[in-house]
Amino acid sequence: MTTGTLVLLAGGAAVALYVLHQVGNYLARVLEALATVAVVFVAVWFLIKGAYIAAGWMIRHWRTTLAAAGVSAWCWFWGWPSLLVTVAVMAAVLRVWRLLSLPSFDIHAGRHLRSWWQRWTVYALRMPRWLRSCQLTVPDRAGATVIQVNPLRRTATAPRARPRRDQLPRILGVRSGPSWDEVRVRLVPGQTPEDFDAAARTLAVARGVNRCQVRELAPNEVSIDFQRRNLLSGVVAAPDLAAMAGTKGDAIDLDRVASGATEYGTEWRQSLRGSHTLVGGATGAGKGSLMWAPLLAIAPAIRDGLVRVNGIDPKGMELAYGRRLFHRYAVTSKDALELLDELVDGMEARKREHAGHTRLVPITRETPLEIVEFDEIGALIRYVGDRKTREAITERIALLTTQGRALGYAVRGYVQEPTKDTVPVRELFPRRICLRVASKSHVGMVLGDQAYERGAWANRIGETEAGVGYLFGEGIREPLRIRAAWVPDEAIKALEQFVTTTPDPARPSAPVLAFRPDTDQHTARGAA
Repeated sequence: MTTGTLVLLAGGAAVALYVLHQVGNYLARVLEALATVAVVFVAVWFLIKGAYIAAGWMIRHWRTTLAAAGVSAWCWFWGWPSLLVTVAVMAAVLRVWRLLSLPSFDIHAGRHLRSWWQRWTVYALRMPRWLRSCQLTVPDRAGATVIQVNPLRRTATAPRARPRRDQLPRILGVRSGPSWDEVRVRLVPGQTPEDFDAAARTLAVARGVNRCQVRELAPNEVSIDFQRRNLLSGVVAAPDLAAMAGTKGDAIDLDRVASGATEYGTEWRQSLRGSHTLVGGATGAGKGSLMWAPLLAIAPAIRDGLVRVNGIDPKGMELAYGRRLFHRYAVTSKDALELLDELVDGMEARKREHAGHTRLVPITRETPLEIVEFDEIGALIRYVGDRKTREAITERIALLTTQGRALGYAVRGYVQEPTKDTVPVRELFPRRICLRVASKSHVGMVLGDQAYERGAWANRIGETEAGVGYLFGEGIREPLRIRAAWVPDEAIKALEQFVTTTPDPARPSAPVLAFRPDTDQHTARGAA
């Protein structure tokens, strides 16, 4: 190879290296610019995303945001000692307010402070762990198992599934009342409200409370309610009969009759007009309270002839203690059938008179509200009397419960064994109340399917909690725990005296079916 060729090759290589150097410098500047743009873009993206998340958090928790901003501003302008003194003074004022007027304090301040405290000190910290423990998350599916083999051993490992943020139900808000905490939770895809219904017991155990109830607020939103305090542990006082001495019968609202208290600390009122009620419970569960408390509350209407109470008492004991209160009374199956026949005939007469003129018969002295108190309804339609009589009684009850709503007839039945064979017409009672029962299956028999899963734990009611039960039906989506007012013996006798000794002059005399003469000698313990 000649010297000229070598010079040309060296020159070509130098030119190529120069070109590559320039191209490298250019590409480096391009890549540096792209990297700068990427870093700026990513930083701006995270800044916008962080601002969006922070803004959403501040909007969702605006109370906490304003409080934090106020505390920061106060410390900036006036210092923390003045803030500490102000907080101490406010705490003292709230304490005095609470001691002087607990109801007004709880309405205007207490419930808001309690909700905020429970949200951040209890549920925000512990609820995720409770949900995971109760299997109320949607974790990723486990990946393939990896098997590692070596000369000494063979091991299998599987990736650990951890719930992501979008797989854990999110707490939307907490509202705390005198006895309940209501935690609103948004479900994640793959969950249903029924999943939370089935986990109500485990959630109650996780929270350390006696009762938990799940309410469906939206297709993807539920409220998990935890009962912190039992407001039904004490006896509920019956309505004061003496205070109603000057009350006129037409002033009684038969659609909102005071009957006891609810688990939320409010007064329990029920409608006696246009509804039928079935009460199930074991012996001593408090069926007498459910029977006598509403009658005590409508005493002026009974006295003035706007309401007529009819009693069917196969045992001849419970209703016998206030026998003079009843417009018609029956003990035997034959007398009960005669009583029911009279009611059905009266219902047919009202139907002929008012058909085409009104959809709801008004409650007057000519057309009073006919209430049928049927104690131990299963006795006459299952156990007592011949088969034809039992079938006839069942047929009359079916007619009254299916046609009596608009005509002013209401049936209130009480049963110990709520099986389908014992009470074949139980589905015709729109309102049902389950008191203490011995078996979990009895809850579903009285209140319907899924009632126990929704929180109606009637088999766990204590023997000392007479009158406590669960109400279901007529627009109530979840079972409501109630306690009927306790009516002592003297109140029943006072009610009987109130109705019979001060009758309205225009009220006609009412027939009473034959009653066994020896029953008046029995002494009852009162409605409990």
